Amino acid sequence: MGFWIFMLVCCMLLPAVMVVFGVIFIKHPPRKINPIYGYRTARSMKTPETWKFAHKYCGKMWKKAGLILLPLSLLAMLPVMGKNDNLIGIWSSTVLLLEMIPMIASLVLTERALAKHFDRNGNPLQ
Repeated sequence: MGFWIFMLVCCMLLPAVMVVFGVIFIKHPPRKINPIYGYRTARSMKTPETWKFAHKYCGKMWKKAGLILLPLSLLAMLPVMGKNDNLIGIWSSTVLLLEMIPMIASLVLTERALAKHFDRNGNPLQ
C-alpha cells in the first residue's frame, strides 16, 4: 500500500504544480524578461507585451488543466490500489505520461496564440 500512496502522490504532483504555476503566471508573472524563470520561448521573450501575454495565456490553461487532472489522476490510480508493485509502477507511469499531454499541448497552443496576436518581431497585429 505504501508504494501505491507514493505513486499516487507522484501522479498528483504534476497537476498540482500546473495549478500553482498557473495561478502565479496569471496573478504574478515575472516582471522582466529573463533567461531563468517563466514561460521562456523565443516568441514570448521578444517584447514585454509578448512576455505578459504568454504568461497570462499559458497560466489560464495550466490552471484549468491542472484542476481537471487532479481528480482524474486520483480516479485513474484507484483501479491499482492494493495491486502488486510492478502493476502500480507501470500504471502510474502511464498516468504520468498522459498528464504530460495537456501540459505540452498548452505550450503549443500558447505559441499559436502568440503568433495570432503578434508578428515575428513581437509587434501586435491589427
